Amino acid sequence: MPLPFLTADRAFEPADDVPLPFEDRERWRRPYRPGPWRVAVAALALLLASYVLLAAVVIALTGSVSEAGVILGISVLVIASALRLLRMGVWVSSRGLRQVRFLVTRTVPWGRVAAVRTAQQPVRWLGLPRTVQGEALTLVRRDRPTEEAAILLTTHGADFLGRTEAFDRAADAVEAWASENRLV
Repeated sequence: MPLPFLTADRAFEPADDVPLPFEDRERWRRPYRPGPWRVAVAALALLLASYVLLAAVVIALTGSVSEAGVILGISVLVIASALRLLRMGVWVSSRGLRQVRFLVTRTVPWGRVAAVRTAQQPVRWLGLPRTVQGEALTLVRRDRPTEEAAILLTTHGADFLGRTEAFDRAADAVEAWASENRLV
């Protein structure tokens, strides 16, 4: 007895013609997975937050509610920071390109995008001031000079350090979104 839900070679039914979530071009999506460095730092921050939450409970049980509230606020801040860290990156949709940083989010409509290209250049290592030679995906806007190209992704960022194939796939995906949507 075949189990069609476990195999990919089953017959396609017209009733199965339901759009998948990734086919919705209006939704903002990151065309790559978060890297291991980013996930590891967020996991450590969430681990720290669990200890801080435990400390808040212990402090509340000892009777100092105001101090427990302060510690609870610190833990909420650490959790929010970890979640924001996981959201950081480049997101695309049919409306434009969105670069999410820790404190700032910038959205550029496709009509303002002149080019998205890859270039060999000095890049920051894990976002720190130290620069190394690497590859960067840059965004050239129509309303700004070419010299002011914004760096979207690098081979030495938290998502792609040691994963050049993943950087190439992500850069190709963002470039494909740009070439497809700039013409519209």
